[in-house]
Amino acid sequence: MTDPYLLAKWLHILSSTVLFGTGIGTAFQMVWAMRTGRVETVHSVASGVVVADWIFTTPAGLFQPLSGLWLVHLQGWSLTEPWLVLTYALYVLAFACWAPVVHLQIRIRDLARAALTEGRPLPAEARRLYHIWFALGWPAFGALTAVFWLMVAKPELPGF
Repeated sequence: MTDPYLLAKWLHILSSTVLFGTGIGTAFQMVWAMRTGRVETVHSVASGVVVADWIFTTPAGLFQPLSGLWLVHLQGWSLTEPWLVLTYALYVLAFACWAPVVHLQIRIRDLARAALTEGRPLPAEARRLYHIWFALGWPAFGALTAVFWLMVAKPELPGF
């Protein structure tokens, strides 16, 4: 029989890898596509990014807190450990940045589809939305990077 802690830890690490890896990979692809300015490329890549978010990012993002709570329970940690509380806050920050990003990706995809269908270049609105999308990616990336560190270090946070 499998040790529940090792199973929970493995699933937590696996889903964090999917969450973070998909985020970095799709962000890179979207940046690269937008740099081309080619409406066909933007439409194709944005379409794939939207699908990847539904298939990979969303399930992993939902599983992360569940597997994290499972680990907390198995290890006997208090839910109010300072490093855990900071982790919750950073995860909420990442989610607060990601939620509008999903909407922005869908809008960029739809604008590119309309431009492609009508034989027009990528509209300025798509570039404006992309700049917002890009700006929101940085705090999400920073927050999840900090969460990784907190998960590994589990630091004492004096005065917290």
